[in-house]
Amino acid sequence: MKKNVFTLALLLMSLSAALAQTWTFKITHAVARNSKVNQMYVTTKSGDVKYYNTADLTSVKFEGDKAIIAPKSGSENDEYNASVQKISFAKKVDQGESGDIDNPAGVIQITEAKGWQESAYLKWAPFEGASSYNVYVDDKKIDAQLVRQYKSYYRADVLGLKEGTYSVKVVPVNADGKEIAGANTASNLVVKSYNREGFAHFKYAGVGAYNNDGTLKAGAKVLYITAKTAKTVSTTVNTGKQETITGLQSIIDAYSKGKDTTPIAFRIIGKVNLSDLDHISSSAEGLQVKGKGAHSVMNMTFEGVGDDATVYGFGFLLRNTKSVEFRNFAIMHCLDDAMSLDTNNSHVWIHNMDLFYGKKGSAADQAKGDGTVDIKGDSKYVTVAYNRFWDNGKASMCGMKSETGENWITYHHNWFDHSDSRMARVRTMSVHMYNNYYQHCDVYGIGATSGSSIFMESNYFDAVKRPIMSSLQGTDAKGDGTFSSEKGGLIKAYGNVFANKPDNFSYITYAENNTSFDAYEVSDPSEQVPASVKTLVGGTSYNNFDTDPSLMYAYAADKAEDVPSIVEGFYGAGRLNHGDIDFVIPDETVVTNGHQQPWPALASILDAYTSGVVKVFGESNATGEGGSTEGGSTGGSTGGTTEGGSTVTPIEGTVLVTFTDSKPSSNIVTVSGNYATNKGTATIDGTSYSTCVKMESATNISVTVDKKVTMTLYFSSADTKTNAKIDGKKPAEVNAVIDSTAKTMTVTLDAGSHTITKQDTCNLFGIKLVPITE
Repeated sequence: MKKNVFTLALLLMSLSAALAQTWTFKITHAVARNSKVNQMYVTTKSGDVKYYNTADLTSVKFEGDKAIIAPKSGSENDEYNASVQKISFAKKVDQGESGDIDNPAGVIQITEAKGWQESAYLKWAPFEGASSYNVYVDDKKIDAQLVRQYKSYYRADVLGLKEGTYSVKVVPVNADGKEIAGANTASNLVVKSYNREGFAHFKYAGVGAYNNDGTLKAGAKVLYITAKTAKTVSTTVNTGKQETITGLQSIIDAYSKGKDTTPIAFRIIGKVNLSDLDHISSSAEGLQVKGKGAHSVMNMTFEGVGDDATVYGFGFLLRNTKSVEFRNFAIMHCLDDAMSLDTNNSHVWIHNMDLFYGKKGSAADQAKGDGTVDIKGDSKYVTVAYNRFWDNGKASMCGMKSETGENWITYHHNWFDHSDSRMARVRTMSVHMYNNYYQHCDVYGIGATSGSSIFMESNYFDAVKRPIMSSLQGTDAKGDGTFSSEKGGLIKAYGNVFANKPDNFSYITYAENNTSFDAYEVSDPSEQVPASVKTLVGGTSYNNFDTDPSLMYAYAADKAEDVPSIVEGFYGAGRLNHGDIDFVIPDETVVTNGHQQPWPALASILDAYTSGVVKVFGESNATGEGGSTEGGSTGGSTGGTTEGGSTVTPIEGTVLVTFTDSKPSSNIVTVSGNYATNKGTATIDGTSYSTCVKMESATNISVTVDKKVTMTLYFSSADTKTNAKIDGKKPAEVNAVIDSTAKTMTVTLDAGSHTITKQDTCNLFGIKLVPITE
């Protein structure tokens, strides 16, 4: 959430007066930064930041070049003599808006209800006579699996919501499955959108299974993954033929055949262990998401339900993928990396994750695990945003030495919470890092090597001794060097704040040393770095990607002073409600033989971690409809069958199914037959389509609808015959209307499954389904 920052204009001395003036301070009332209260920040000309609680102040005034801060206590004022660069104000962290709740006697007692980012939740106390509960969002029933029982309360989360205001009703259900009296409603739940700034969405709409408005894509499948269902969940996948695939990793593997790009959301509930999985396709990392070839469209979202979803003992490996999203769950004790984007991935969005220690490695610097989020192998158009890195040893490697392009990566609004290094460590790539919070990072912050170009904008560094470095120059060239012996990369910097500088703090700007420097500071983000500015070792220059509108996305950076409050706030970094781990990492560092070690108390919490979920309603059926109020034109489907129970994709509004990429655009339709792109075209609603299904003797097309519809088949403009059999019957037998001019055939279908087969040789380009209201 954007914070209002009010900068007080200060009169600058003339140069001669400045030279004659000695900067002096008299400071007794400054306090520690505290994002839980409203504060005033005083930034000095040396870059230091002092904090004051606004509730403790009477006034701030200026006498010439002197800033005078008067406390309410009446004690002596604080004074800054000719040393203030700016004074700004930041509101306390946003705690989110609670919904309206009324709990009269005789109804379910709702204890908490809030909207979050594209979701909402509520909790309630057990209700006498209820064996389960139905939950409705604006009168649409949500999936049963979104309702869970905890030790002393019940909870429901609703996902896939557009930005807006919602009401959620919970209804008690007795042992006979009937709703009983006692329903209650929480209203005015304010739902906000996720921040989709960054390269993952650059010229690409709908990363993963969701549209940019937060709703599920048309025809999307939803699978619920729990410790009990990870092995047994099943769905139908086109692997060249329609197959029922069982098990989480097996379903992901089936998509690697490249035949099925149906959007699919894997919703994680509670704690899922490595041992709960059907298998893993990467013994080094864990779950593997792999496309058939470079940048294969996957349309997958892995997301947590609520504030306690966790995968434990494994991470994720991505290879050859495009359109993959991870959000709102924790990764604990991963095998190697929490997230490894290994080879030829693009349009990947990693956000609102809690990333904890990995498995201890064999190297001395792997006590906290190896990497956390590694991006390499020509992976490009990636956004890493609003994640909390919990005391990680190596937060993020960005690039190896094999990359062939600039790749374009964004990191924004991440909370590097006492992590040690690599935030990020960048080779070759073009990287935009803005509004990240570096809190007591012990080794270094950002590191640039190998000709990379990095724009560091409005980040907040708190007690970081080496915040910004380029290999073999500036700070890294001091002593024995800090992080790399590779050639340098060039960093452009604007608006960063360095607070609570340690005694050994080092940051060298180009203005201070134009040959051996850490970064080139600009006075405005639009300013370009001159080509004459080059790295000391390697002689590379900055590519100014961030000022080229053909390469850069639109965004609105927050003021650096506001970053801590934003990432620590309700809509900030990590899971909903900042997850279920309540631990404040101490500022001290545990070091053994020169290497940082995990905090024992945090490590113990992770070692003993268990899920608080007692029961997941509907867990025996791991598929669902998505549970969103927008489930019609954009909403989710059920994704097939689970443990014998079948489900049907709902149709609301007009649905057009075409065959681009030689597969149906919706899982409402399945095809057994041959595709072609040389059979002419068909124009449907003003759009021309060139891929068709050849209507041959062996062709069999299945259409499953949940209500009565009008179905129109669109054939090639070059076809002389435009017809097909419906359920084995000729067009006249089903009262079909054939328009030989428009090259269409229209027929009415009742709810259920139907087949389309050959009547005469022709080529089918599209199927339009329109619900009939009776």
